[in-house]
Amino acid sequence: MGTRKAVVMNKIKYVFKHYPILANSVTYGSMCVLAELSQQVITRKYIENKDPPEPLDKGALVRYAVVGSGVNSNILYFWYKWLDKKYIGTGPKIIFKKLLLDQFVMTPQLLTAFYISMSIMEGKEDIFKELKEKFVPTFKRSCLFWLPAQTINFLFIPPVFRVMYVGTCSFIWINILCYIKRWNIEEILKNVEEKPIES
Repeated sequence: MGTRKAVVMNKIKYVFKHYPILANSVTYGSMCVLAELSQQVITRKYIENKDPPEPLDKGALVRYAVVGSGVNSNILYFWYKWLDKKYIGTGPKIIFKKLLLDQFVMTPQLLTAFYISMSIMEGKEDIFKELKEKFVPTFKRSCLFWLPAQTINFLFIPPVFRVMYVGTCSFIWINILCYIKRWNIEEILKNVEEKPIES
């Protein structure tokens, strides 16, 4: 059993070493699609509670596949390659620099690319509207999630597996992102305005 596991791990390492862009695209894209799928199932089963439930939104799954495998995975691959080359080591100062750069330089760009590319694929008239409404709450939550996750990444994960690790964490994060994307900001604001203030 241990030998079989070692063979599988060696094959995975080989693929990630020799075909890193393809391997990272498939891994990250799969995590994005699985996260959106899980959100759709949860929403239909536990939140909407319709009988019969609405069919799955296959268009949304395709959009997440495009963003995950075609956009984000490639940005992240070259970003971590540059980051690991520029800041070598696992000392506290190096880790701190990587965390700050990753969270405050790369994350805003990824969130911007996510909301704009999704709006374009959804055919929205104002492709910046959702970005304006949801960027700040999304970024705040990303800080709470990604700063601890990336500390583990930069301290313990070998560079060849960085995007794979981030892709795995992204399954959790993209569930959060999918949830935020489903927010109807206008409806939320309307409910807040209509709620009576307790004296």
